[in-house]
Amino acid sequence: MSYAIYPSLADKTVVVTGGGSGIGAAMTEAFAQQGARVFFLDVAEADSLALQEKLRDAKHPPLFRRCDLRNVDAINEMFASIVAAAGPIDVLVNNAGNDDRHEIGELTASYWDDRIAVNLRHQFFCAQAAANGMREAGRGVILNLGSVSWHLALPNLAIYMTAKAGIEGLTRGLARDLGGAGIRVNCIIPGAIRTPRQMALWQSPESEAKVVASQCLKLRIEPEHVARMALFLASDDASRCSGRDYFVDAGWYGE
Repeated sequence: MSYAIYPSLADKTVVVTGGGSGIGAAMTEAFAQQGARVFFLDVAEADSLALQEKLRDAKHPPLFRRCDLRNVDAINEMFASIVAAAGPIDVLVNNAGNDDRHEIGELTASYWDDRIAVNLRHQFFCAQAAANGMREAGRGVILNLGSVSWHLALPNLAIYMTAKAGIEGLTRGLARDLGGAGIRVNCIIPGAIRTPRQMALWQSPESEAKVVASQCLKLRIEPEHVARMALFLASDDASRCSGRDYFVDAGWYGE
């Protein structure tokens, strides 16, 4: 897959969470194609190592780092090690998440806490860790991945949608608090993306056709379409964009 070239991204240090598969893998590859120095964090070692091998001939081969983002101490240690190796982080893509379905009547407090940690809490603490160096540099970009799910009130996703709704609020708060330091923060909201996980677990030809029929554009959405939005928002071309939501859903959601 080829992408438009954004010269401002060359040699930038980029961190992608959940960057070993799905949308995250497309992000990792897209930024690597820009000549950025990409560190991608994940717990899925097999997929991540395969991606690292696939991209080994990039100008700056992306580097996989295993990190359980539910552990805030691990986040801080990981970001400190990246800064020590590559200098201040220029772009953070908060992509990691998990959309396992759940029935309300079966949920426990521990499951709630785990799902919030997986889908929301780490976005704040990764942003906090990255923002320290960004402040000193007087610039930086944070991209948070939300979801169209809560806008559409999809079933069996109550905790996931709570977290994803919170990400939009977090984006606005971070944009306001960090904007004075030249740090831009935006939220990308994917629609129904054809990742291997989605196609294996949740989508059938029939359900996919139903979603496409509900979209304004009768087109399937691939992970690289989300990556294209991330490249633009991370680049200097979007230098006046902050605190906003950017949908990549082919017009599925309409207010």
